[in-house]
Amino acid sequence: MLSRAEMTRAHERVLGIAVPTDDDRALRVQILQSIRDVVPFDHYAWLLTDPGTAVGSSPVADVPDLHELPRLITLKYLSLVGRWTEAGRPPVISLHAQTKGRLQESLVWRELMVRHAVTDVASVVFADRYGCWGFLDLWRCEPAKPFMPQEVEFLSGLVVHITAALRGCQAVSFRNAGAVLTDRPGPAVILLSPALEVRAQTSETERLLRILVPPSGGADPVPAAAYNVAAQLLAVEAAVDPGPPTARVHVAAETWVTLRAARIGVEDAEVERDIAVTIEQTAPVDRIDLFARSFGLSARETEVVVNLTTGADTRQIAERMHVSEHTVPDHLKSIFAKTGCHTRRSLLSCALGR
Repeated sequence: MLSRAEMTRAHERVLGIAVPTDDDRALRVQILQSIRDVVPFDHYAWLLTDPGTAVGSSPVADVPDLHELPRLITLKYLSLVGRWTEAGRPPVISLHAQTKGRLQESLVWRELMVRHAVTDVASVVFADRYGCWGFLDLWRCEPAKPFMPQEVEFLSGLVVHITAALRGCQAVSFRNAGAVLTDRPGPAVILLSPALEVRAQTSETERLLRILVPPSGGADPVPAAAYNVAAQLLAVEAAVDPGPPTARVHVAAETWVTLRAARIGVEDAEVERDIAVTIEQTAPVDRIDLFARSFGLSARETEVVVNLTTGADTRQIAERMHVSEHTVPDHLKSIFAKTGCHTRRSLLSCALGR
């Protein structure tokens, strides 16, 4: 175990890395490398989440068997123990400590992780008052011992700073005017079996999946985002979590897409129906919500932005918000300071895309 001074220096190194960037995947990999120097682990899964629904979308992961990924995601969403959406849970928990060594209390452990000799899982949630921005699971396998309290303390000390960096990465995506996509993505559909096996997909789906989770070499893209929204649908049906099975995901440049999962076909108690995951451009109202959360706008500031999208002027906004005409410019000054925009036109362009 490292000394207190060594852990302090390691803490400072991670904080030096945890700054907003236009490449959140590279940022997460770099942070993981620094964490591993202090808190060893064998496998990991770090997902960004829709801040409103807490449904995962953009994974950076190293799991023992990629073929088990649909099952792993399903069990993660259906497991009550250590769930990242659990109200009042601390930002970092050790599965071994939470269950007092009875790891079998976790559905995902007893149905899958036990086969990989997992001795403990450190589960980290990155959330603030604007939403949940991601969660990270670190696995330890035999012969490694469970995570020590000092290691959990070290991880806990990083959460606020990493959360701010992840939220900042989403804010950067709204400022990114680089043209990565030559055309706007059209609606796409992927059909999954009840076990989340891919049955079929539209031609547009593969293109989007390759952007969302770039595969290595010439491999087929892994539909991890689709697995996550489908697994959330299963969690809703199992009364594990009531959140909607949707996730808004940054694709490239100014483009965001929304994934939604739903059963298809006529309801039949004897037949478990397939799941359709649709992928389409995020609606303006949902973009504004993401924009406001990412830049940390207040409820009133968000209301100003919403009114601006309707073409309202200062007087009309003041009337709708029941404030004086002098208050609206004050809100705008605060919005401009937070977003880096300088005019109403550039603000709307940033929020809604070009």
